[in-house]
Amino acid sequence: MMTRFTKWFAASTTVVFIAALSTAWRFDGDIKAASAKTAIGSVLINTRCGQIEYQEAGTGTPLLMVHGSGGGHDQGMAFAGSLTQSGIRVIAMSRFGYLRTPMPADASPAAQADAHVCLMDALGITKAAVAGGSAGGPSALQMAIRHPDRVNALVLLVPLAYKPDALPNSAKPLAPWAESMLMQLIGSDFLFWVGLHVARDQVIQYVLATPPRQVSSASLEERARINAMMDRILPVSARSAGLRSDSVMAKHLGPSNLASVRAPTLVVSVRDDGFGTYAGAEYTASQIKGAKFIGYEQGGHIWVGHQVEVMAEIVKLLVPNEKP
Repeated sequence: MMTRFTKWFAASTTVVFIAALSTAWRFDGDIKAASAKTAIGSVLINTRCGQIEYQEAGTGTPLLMVHGSGGGHDQGMAFAGSLTQSGIRVIAMSRFGYLRTPMPADASPAAQADAHVCLMDALGITKAAVAGGSAGGPSALQMAIRHPDRVNALVLLVPLAYKPDALPNSAKPLAPWAESMLMQLIGSDFLFWVGLHVARDQVIQYVLATPPRQVSSASLEERARINAMMDRILPVSARSAGLRSDSVMAKHLGPSNLASVRAPTLVVSVRDDGFGTYAGAEYTASQIKGAKFIGYEQGGHIWVGHQVEVMAEIVKLLVPNEKP
């Protein structure tokens, strides 16, 4: 005869088992769906620099869109796709170690910049504008420095950028525990998936480096943009090699020959960006002749509330006669 405790234990075990099974089923379904989405619209092309995954849309002024950490061609197109309505041909690639673009032995910003030009060559594009967001900023900048005859405009959005030690930081470095937590989170599909479901504000704060309260009070359109951005990071396992490479790169950035940049340049950052891009972005703009710097006080690393303005500024730079 079963005791009351035995019945309780059996019932509890059954509930836990069903909950675990349900969680596993939901996780498996979400990851399969996310994985399927990453291939939509993309092409794997052979170039002088190896295989590169990309997608493109629109006609007109070519813009090479270089995504940030946790991204890929999908993140780049999600950001820049609307520019096609303003006479811009958007080419969004997956950088080294992201999605279907393999990780080479040399994944430095200079090597990535050369690969951007290899993609242009494979597509028959002589000159293009290049836009780099976050960790895509260093290779976009290097492209303008190393291949000035191939770049007719440069856009750096909350870029990972060098600044002299004498200049104050615009954000405190992540505490060791926070950095460890972040690396674990972006190193596991399951942990990141759980974070999106049970700790979304923490994902916004640490992965997107943005104050969660700003997202919660943003417009419906902005919240939709940011939620889609977070969901699109899955599967992180398909982006992990690139993420690890970006993490190493961020700690070893050195000065660049900024005075050699000849392309018209727009640099955008936000003072409360948790990744501290503001100081480096402002310094970079100050060293590039004629560069325009736009600095917002609030909005975090994903410039909450400023999307329309940022896109209008890009259109103004790339298609001066076009009304955004």
